[in-house]
Amino acid sequence: MTGAGDGFLAVDSGGSGLRVVVGASGRGPLPQRESREPVRTGERGIDAGHLMEQLVPMVRALTAEAGVDGLGTAVVGAAGLATLGDALRAELPDALAREFGIRTVALVADAVTAYTGALGPRAGAVVAGGTGLIAIGTDLACWRRADGWGHLLGDCGGGAWIGRAGLEAALRAHDGRDGGSVRLLACAKELFGPMTELPGKLYPRPDRPAVLASFAPQVSACAADDPVAAGILRAAARHLADSLAAVCPATGEPRVALTGGLFKMGDPLVVPLEEELAERLPHARRVAAEGDPLHGSVRIASDLAAGALTLPGDEKMLSVVTGKGD
Repeated sequence: MTGAGDGFLAVDSGGSGLRVVVGASGRGPLPQRESREPVRTGERGIDAGHLMEQLVPMVRALTAEAGVDGLGTAVVGAAGLATLGDALRAELPDALAREFGIRTVALVADAVTAYTGALGPRAGAVVAGGTGLIAIGTDLACWRRADGWGHLLGDCGGGAWIGRAGLEAALRAHDGRDGGSVRLLACAKELFGPMTELPGKLYPRPDRPAVLASFAPQVSACAADDPVAAGILRAAARHLADSLAAVCPATGEPRVALTGGLFKMGDPLVVPLEEELAERLPHARRVAAEGDPLHGSVRIASDLAAGALTLPGDEKMLSVVTGKGD
């Protein structure tokens, strides 16, 4: 067992659910738990109470499995933190201190954990694509972000955006309008049932972005022989390249990486994206992501526990509260 307070908690809270790791510096492999339920967002922003409801049983199980006797540090990477995180910043450190005795809490935008997982402490730009979409870049002096505005106002090229565009093409075919896809219509019926019932099934859902994103793999599967589906993914690639170009350092040879479940769609999306990046960012060097956003949370937690956190400061993107625990 580690000593009391020596362990750390690392969290990745995204549009499709929650992933949690408990560990201690220099020890591995780290046990992991996950929930497929996204943390709710209400009138006050990200719901700290709902996050804790999910965290508590997972963390208690993980501390026992990892042989960690106490937690001193927590890093919570959260989607929407920059714009919807005020209540979370106010409430979560106290809640983690009361429940687990955690002394130091870092609340981090999911884009920062994605960046740190992919590139570590190096200058460059990362696009994190899943249900949503955000790009982030740094020259190691400050952060720049693009998009990440949610499925109603942005997240252009992300999973929910692709799924919504695919369903729009299916509905166009259903109506007999131009721009429709019979292939996507057949896929939509198979997944959701009759098209006339789709609005009633979709609009009231609190997890609407995740439901939209569930159709994105169908768009990718149809792209090889359906020009409408292929066109949707080419448009998504242009949006992704736009966001990366907006945040990538303009000088030197910055690294550029892709991270997130969106890119599991493979060539139908990645090939047009690579073509866009070669044209838009000829000075940048494409590299494979070293790890995912949860890996980024673990990296930040390890650095913070060792007193070696060196990321650029921006309280909306990364804020640290100390002295809360016993």
